[in-house]
Amino acid sequence: MTLAGKTVVVTGASAGIGAATARMLAEDGAKLLLVARRQDRLDALAQEIGNDAHVLALDLSEPDAANRMLDHATGVFGKVDILINNAGILRTSHFADFDLGQLEAMIAVNYSAVVRSSILFARAMKANGSGQIINVSSIGAGITGAGTGIYCGLKAALERFSEVLRIELAGSGVRVGLVAPGTTSTEIFEDMKSKGEAGWDEFIPAMQPEDVARAIRFMCDQTGNSNTARVHIYATSETF
Repeated sequence: MTLAGKTVVVTGASAGIGAATARMLAEDGAKLLLVARRQDRLDALAQEIGNDAHVLALDLSEPDAANRMLDHATGVFGKVDILINNAGILRTSHFADFDLGQLEAMIAVNYSAVVRSSILFARAMKANGSGQIINVSSIGAGITGAGTGIYCGLKAALERFSEVLRIELAGSGVRVGLVAPGTTSTEIFEDMKSKGEAGWDEFIPAMQPEDVARAIRFMCDQTGNSNTARVHIYATSETF
């Protein structure tokens, strides 16, 4: 029970990997702030997991979202031990058909929001002398395929940022890590399916959110001088 009493902020907590992670960490005794846009989903999850879970309905694409999240978390907990940046959106299309109206939202949620919250929480954690930041990326960061340039490009940028942040915080007591899942059956593929396309989770036996949550929990369990800085987790049928 290394997480007993630890304070944890999870973004994208209303469904999928975020919700599975919240449940798993709550079972280990963590105190949680659940962050996502959908208030009703957050309230239901908080009631389910108990353990004094708190919720914050927030649109992470807004420029001040990271500040609001940090202020709320410190107001509730005093300090934050672990930040899990899990929220993300997926839009895929060949360049000829891509809706450029979706570009800014993808940049904001998948990259800018993570960078802002990582930096702000890192500063607070460093001042406290300890903490951990876990950014959820994707194996897509290393994939070059038609229709994936924007999503995978943003994940690649996130990985580079996270690695540099880890180096900059080395020796400060603040750990930085990255979890890169393969194909996981979540709501992230709903946009594809709503357009009559097959979701990536329909091509192979995909992982479930709990599979990725276990990897995140493993990273949270590191103590002392150890820092598991990168975990790639693939579906067993994945060939990337």
